[in-house]
Amino acid sequence: MKKRTDWICPLCGQPLLLWEGEKTLGCENGHSYDRARQGYCHLLPVNRKHTRDPGDNAQMVMARREFLHTGGYDGFRQALSRLVLEAVGEKKEPLVLDVGCGEGFYTTHMEQILRGAGKSPRVLGFDISKSAVKAAAGTYKNVSFCVASSFAIPVEEGACDCVTEVFSPLVPEEFRRVTKSGGVLILAVPGPRHLWGMKQVLYERPYENERHDTDFAGFRFERRETVTGHLSLSRPQDIRNLYAMTPYYWKTGEEGSRRLLALSHLETETEFDFLLYRREEEPSC
Repeated sequence: MKKRTDWICPLCGQPLLLWEGEKTLGCENGHSYDRARQGYCHLLPVNRKHTRDPGDNAQMVMARREFLHTGGYDGFRQALSRLVLEAVGEKKEPLVLDVGCGEGFYTTHMEQILRGAGKSPRVLGFDISKSAVKAAAGTYKNVSFCVASSFAIPVEEGACDCVTEVFSPLVPEEFRRVTKSGGVLILAVPGPRHLWGMKQVLYERPYENERHDTDFAGFRFERRETVTGHLSLSRPQDIRNLYAMTPYYWKTGEEGSRRLLALSHLETETEFDFLLYRREEEPSC
């Protein structure tokens, strides 16, 4: 017996069906994809990889997971889930897609909030990092995860009621393709003073992040919502984990990194901007 999934074949675009006792996904054109023991599928063709093992490695994934479970970003997580619930409105069985889902920390909370509101959501998450998706699928069982690229999202055109993107590559054309007419796109970006205390340690002349209102073809910008907070980290491991989550980890010189990693305590602001867009209605024929 074959059961239709919410994923499509990355080679031909046909719907993927669940085959062979839930061990294989396949399309009617004969392309098949084994499910890993954790329950995810690898839907990133080899010819679309830029490196052998793209995305965050296992060490980075573990650092992010450990930090997020300290509760430091709980305000962000709660705000994101609230906005998703708002975005799907009265829909009883919304399809929500989390682009660049990482280890699934935010994705599973969306599913929990929607289900707690009496809905029967289908929540999908994908990331280009196999390590991240493996960790997500091994822990969170109410979300469907796969390895894939934002530049070729394996989801049907116009399928999603809400698409979320948290600090991942921005591909507006693909986001527009998979979002329903009237559906919502939620982008999360760092605010001007995000991690300001950390940047003061890392850099001689710290700089604020620029704030932009960007228009995307096919979407109507609705609003910006800012969430601020404060971190007081007194465990060196938490400081290291937070640092490893950020792009500063790769961009900072050796001296700045050494100053930060020598700290036993860090006080820093957090500031996130959520940008909400509405997919424009398709003209009726």
